Amino acid sequence: MSVVAAAVQLSGVFVAPVLPGAVQVLKARAQGRRGPSALQPHRTLRRLWGKSAVDPVGAGPVYRVVPPLVAACLLAALTLVPVGGRSGGLGLGHDAFVLVGLLALARFALTASAWDTGNGFALMGAARDVMIAVFAEALLVLALLLAAQPAHSTDMVAMSVAAAGGDIWREPAHWCGLLAFALVVVAETGRQPVDNPDTHLELTMIHEGPLLEYAGRDLAYLQWAAAARHWVVLVLAAELFLPHWGPFALRLVLLAAGVALLCVALAALETAQAKLRILRVPGLLALGSVVALAGAAAWLAGVGT
Repeated sequence: MSVVAAAVQLSGVFVAPVLPGAVQVLKARAQGRRGPSALQPHRTLRRLWGKSAVDPVGAGPVYRVVPPLVAACLLAALTLVPVGGRSGGLGLGHDAFVLVGLLALARFALTASAWDTGNGFALMGAARDVMIAVFAEALLVLALLLAAQPAHSTDMVAMSVAAAGGDIWREPAHWCGLLAFALVVVAETGRQPVDNPDTHLELTMIHEGPLLEYAGRDLAYLQWAAAARHWVVLVLAAELFLPHWGPFALRLVLLAAGVALLCVALAALETAQAKLRILRVPGLLALGSVVALAGAAAWLAGVGT
């Protein structure tokens, strides 16, 4: 089963681009459009991989090293997140705060590349991304701490096992963690109402801003990393906060169903909700932190136990 778990974890390298593609397909159908294929991100990555990189004038070594570094961080994150309540034992462990650190390192590296090039629009997008990350990463830590309480550990395999079955759903802290992590999913994947992944206007984009100076294989690295971030947060949400039980094979089926359900939810949210003004996003994430803290208070008070 560990070998199967490792294979599923590493399959994220190839499957991850399907997730944002599937969200785009579902959103197009909900809006009465045909839309692109769910495999369109794969075609884009293949096209970019066949092109050479372009260095802007004045770019230094930071600009060159960031794309593979960001991709390496997300590749390591893929091996940390458990699947079906198990881990493949690929040598990196499965501690929740190591995952938080890898996601933060990838964001920091991308922000540093924007400063290295000095492009105004890239700096604008990076500054907005960091502003949102201050609240989103704090919310992520709080949600993971809520998920760690039943397991008394930040080991994500133990957290997934503790969240299995129906008993956990009687805990108010679990519901608070679920709501908090839902906002984390929206923020980390760059979806509305936090960001608009379909925009091509430099003045409004956030997550796409730091990518403006990249092309060819460098851009392929970064776009794959963005898709891998979808995989990481959606799989983690399904493992820690959605129903799962039974043997390993059944849990894998429930994991796939949970990730598919989350893709449908993201598409429905983007269809129903317009993008918020940038200054209102921190307030939304701060509200999620209040919910998470309420869940922590309920757990400490023994409510539901």
